[in-house]
Amino acid sequence: MAGPKRGYAVINDAALNKSTVFSRQEREDLGLRGLLPHRICSLQAQEQRVLENIRRKAYDIERYIFLVGLMERNEKLFYHTVLNNIEELMPLIYTPTVGQACKEFAHIFRKPQGFYITPDDRGSIRSMLDNWPEEDIRVIVITDGQRILGLGDLGANGMGIPIGKLSLYCACAGIQPRQCLPVMLDVGTNNEELLADPLYLGYPENRLEGEAYLALVDEFIVAVQDKFPKALIQFEDFLTPNAYQLLDRYREWVLCFNDDIQGTAAVALAGVYASTRLTKIEFKDLRIMFLGAGSAATGIGDLLVSAFQDEGLDQATARQRLWFNDIEGLVVAGRTDLMPHNLPYAHEHEAGSFVDAIKSIKPHVLIGATGAPGTFTQEVIEIMSAINDRPTIFALSNPTSRAECTAEQAYEWSKGKAVFSSGSPFSAVEFQGKRIKPGQGNNAYVFPGIGLGVIACEARLISDEMFLTAARSLADHVSEHDLASGSLYPPLPDIRLVSKTIAIDVAQKAFAQGLAQIKQPVDLAAHIQSLMYQPVYDSQ
Repeated sequence: MAGPKRGYAVINDAALNKSTVFSRQEREDLGLRGLLPHRICSLQAQEQRVLENIRRKAYDIERYIFLVGLMERNEKLFYHTVLNNIEELMPLIYTPTVGQACKEFAHIFRKPQGFYITPDDRGSIRSMLDNWPEEDIRVIVITDGQRILGLGDLGANGMGIPIGKLSLYCACAGIQPRQCLPVMLDVGTNNEELLADPLYLGYPENRLEGEAYLALVDEFIVAVQDKFPKALIQFEDFLTPNAYQLLDRYREWVLCFNDDIQGTAAVALAGVYASTRLTKIEFKDLRIMFLGAGSAATGIGDLLVSAFQDEGLDQATARQRLWFNDIEGLVVAGRTDLMPHNLPYAHEHEAGSFVDAIKSIKPHVLIGATGAPGTFTQEVIEIMSAINDRPTIFALSNPTSRAECTAEQAYEWSKGKAVFSSGSPFSAVEFQGKRIKPGQGNNAYVFPGIGLGVIACEARLISDEMFLTAARSLADHVSEHDLASGSLYPPLPDIRLVSKTIAIDVAQKAFAQGLAQIKQPVDLAAHIQSLMYQPVYDSQ
């Protein structure tokens, strides 16, 4: 049996490496003398060096590559630096920069991360999982790369998404890095540009579809239940029909959720809750219109229905408060081109354009989830502003380049009346002498806390009520100061506290619903805190 790691084996292990922080005694004990510069640094000095390196780089994609490299060689320094500088660094390790990183994934590839499954692996997935070096996996993020952000089919290049999401689980909620597994379901791509790229690293065929596709996913799910029975599975960036099909297929017997459908919904609902404190319109009285009718939009709609019902509305009335527009116009009864998830929202109304729908229905809230930039035009914002004293505008599409409108456009075209939020970050806007700092409706406010909560209580399943609970918990963290500055979300530096609170509330809901598999701790908050990864070096 191999003994403890020594020498370069320690330095090359990201979980063990402290680099120039190793003490004299550690250098002696671990066989590191001569392998490091003389000076012993502090973690703070290392952080300063990291930030200097990042800030001297010319492009965000170079900063992304640097940060991924740091995560691969010194885990604790990476997460320590991210947490201390999260407003600056989260846009680099996730949206919007991760979109460019996925597009260029094969060209900036350095070191393998994560687990890849292809159609050639049929019948072998369970044995392949034994190749993964960790035994206690608690969170898996899986994608098939078919609908990466608003960028479309990026095939195996989409691996950047699970890697990025799991880094947020660790940074924002303290999930242990060794308990995370990024998975690429590489079933091919229909992106001809990728297939023609000699550097592309994915399965070089058109996409597997139909029963063969489902059989491969089934095999993976069964293999995970056997190998990692306590693992939460997060589905990420699947095309809408597959997203719904897979969620419906597994949600009643596997601990899983779809972040695009359910995580986005919880974050959006929290923002809508918070917006009513500015608009002074009762939540139960809102009319809400969507541009986009895919998995993200209808996922938000479904959770809004639950929230309306919780306010006393019946299901039919709740659904009547929600209106959807897709590429063909308003979703109305009688259309023959609608998908099953759209049908509950196909109301009796004249068909028409998006602008016509706004004029006739007069929504208080406009939510964009299209992936189509610029679709909230000046005309749209001006009409919303004529209808409402404080029009609420959510431009949720990612990355920033795909947002339905910019923060500056929303404020300019509404003459400062808009209550604005977006899926990717926008800088503060100076308007008529006032500085407005819009909040980012980032799923990172919700999914890490939900994950921590279900891990803490070893939940069997994730219920819809847990997402409603998470949305309320997040909204409760929005202060009057946040609202006054223009933000519907709490400051990003508070995200660990937010995640812990959500985790406590979600775990309590799991216990109340009989979904937890452990006895409820006397001090649930302390139990959850004890599970959270702290990115500091062991004492010297």
